[in-house]
Amino acid sequence: MAVVEVKNIQGETVSEIELAEEIFNVRVKKRVLHEVVQMQLANRRRGTAKVKRRSEVKGSTSKMFRQKGTGNARRGDIKSPLLRGGGVVFGPEPRDYSYKVPKKVKRLALKMALSSKYRDNEIIVLDGFDLDQVKTKAVASVIDRLALEKPLIVINAKDEKLELSSRNIPGVKVLRVEGLNVYDILNHKTLVLLKPSIKGIEGRLAA
Repeated sequence: MAVVEVKNIQGETVSEIELAEEIFNVRVKKRVLHEVVQMQLANRRRGTAKVKRRSEVKGSTSKMFRQKGTGNARRGDIKSPLLRGGGVVFGPEPRDYSYKVPKKVKRLALKMALSSKYRDNEIIVLDGFDLDQVKTKAVASVIDRLALEKPLIVINAKDEKLELSSRNIPGVKVLRVEGLNVYDILNHKTLVLLKPSIKGIEGRLAA
């Protein structure tokens, strides 16, 4: 049975909550996690690197000098790849690096990522994270009080105060349930789940 304590932002234990075994306690396969993380990183690549070919370089197309009698190499025009400022022969072209993996694999990898955090005792459940105003110092003090190392905070719905207050703190990220992904879970040391977000996660991964 996957059971964790529920704490408040003061660090006090207020209750316990049972996590779904089929989501937070599944067998972890590194191969599946690697496949999904690689896909996510590939999909983030912009693929906009571009060089100018010989035909795209601005310059005269006339032969630089006569073929014989000068003692020089038999040059063509000034846009030759052999000359400085000329076109590039084997440079990059814009391309799309993205690809897809099956939905079942992505869902399974997300369960595995959550399970790995649970097994490593790197999941903390908070009953709430209410802020009176947008204030970075307030969020930083809670992180220090709870000794959260590079936390990923998962919320169930839009919380502008928390999202704006945490965005300038190094290593801290706030994600809504619908944006939860394998890379961010594994990239952050501590997974902080607000209690209402657990039902959202279980609802998203129930299948």
